[in-house]
Amino acid sequence: MKIAILGVGTVGNEVANVLLRNKDIITARSGEEIVPVIGVVRDLNKKRDCQIPLTDDMQSVLNRDDIDVFVELMGGVERPYEIVSQILKRKKAVVTANKAMLAYHRSELEALAGDTPFGYEASVAGGIPIIKALREGLSANHIEKITGIMNGTSNYILTNMMNSGLKFETALKNAQDLGYAEADPTFDVGGFDTAHKLLILASIAYKVDAKPEDILIEGISEISSEDIYFAHEFGYAIKLLAIAKKSGSNIELRVHPAIIGKDKMIAKVDGVMNAISVVGDVLGESLFYGPGAGGSATASAVVSDLIDIARQIRTPMLGYKAPLGKTLRLVGRDEIRTKFYLRLKVVDEIGVLAKIANLMSKNNLSIDSFLQKPRAKDDTNTTLYFTTHTCLEADMQRAVEGLRREKFVVGKPFMIRIES
Repeated sequence: MKIAILGVGTVGNEVANVLLRNKDIITARSGEEIVPVIGVVRDLNKKRDCQIPLTDDMQSVLNRDDIDVFVELMGGVERPYEIVSQILKRKKAVVTANKAMLAYHRSELEALAGDTPFGYEASVAGGIPIIKALREGLSANHIEKITGIMNGTSNYILTNMMNSGLKFETALKNAQDLGYAEADPTFDVGGFDTAHKLLILASIAYKVDAKPEDILIEGISEISSEDIYFAHEFGYAIKLLAIAKKSGSNIELRVHPAIIGKDKMIAKVDGVMNAISVVGDVLGESLFYGPGAGGSATASAVVSDLIDIARQIRTPMLGYKAPLGKTLRLVGRDEIRTKFYLRLKVVDEIGVLAKIANLMSKNNLSIDSFLQKPRAKDDTNTTLYFTTHTCLEADMQRAVEGLRREKFVVGKPFMIRIES
């Protein structure tokens, strides 16, 4: 089986190396030799430690009849989508790691693919076989909930903030120095990378065709040492979570920092590791854990898809051979119900707490717990921490906006959702 690699960067180069280095075991498991015959790059003059022929002529490779599978590792959205569409129209198999393309165009690609093999295990959580688990291993289950740590950069930063007391900026700089974070980390710490992965999983679990703009996405950049203090006081961990939750015919999809009990399995996932909890109505909870990024982990997932294609396994792209039946509705952001943590810095004077309680009550918020951090002797302001009982997102947002306008509130109110 001959393959072309479109985009020979860190992952593409490792895919070629794995296919060559582990040729014997891959051939034994797949039943035929999988040969990387050509790679496409933007700049032929760039030095690469690559053992396969390279070209910068994309179209000449796309037109080759002898290529059995095209591996798309370019990155981006629209250009890769155009290229993959062209390949699928020729009924040629595709393997991709491109989560951004799939977040926006997975339904169109599913329609184009039909019975043509389309592998994308590497698009979510690196080497963790979560796509295969949802499409195949858990196919007898109604998926009730998915909770995931799917971005190693954010998890590394939050781990360092929790365990070493570092401020966000310091933890981010450490991540950048170690190569875990990009020079512009917005895509990771802003939650967008995680959201793309969540949407892919939601399509398999629930046949939901949502786009990133349709769901709640918040990042971790505003989490402070004050929030870490509260988490330690109450036995919590703070993680950037992707959450998909089914309730009747409704589906919640959201990505945001979440406060979770330290006794939860997913709360123990530290550093750059990823983990995804899946709750099925038949099996119950399963936890999938492993490296979520890096050339080797991603290449492992890419090659596993190539082996499936060589074995002539024909799993439907999103896991459905027939319509799902009852259509599930994506819950609007304002309709989401959860518990909240709220941090306020306020002027330390009589009556402030009563005013806050009154404002929260007017917005249908019920206080579950309260903590006041001792203030420094020379400070006229104090920090208050609240947790609420379960309430509507819209009510909390309205309360936060009301607090922002109050003169006794110093700075911007900050809240994090509590996930049970």
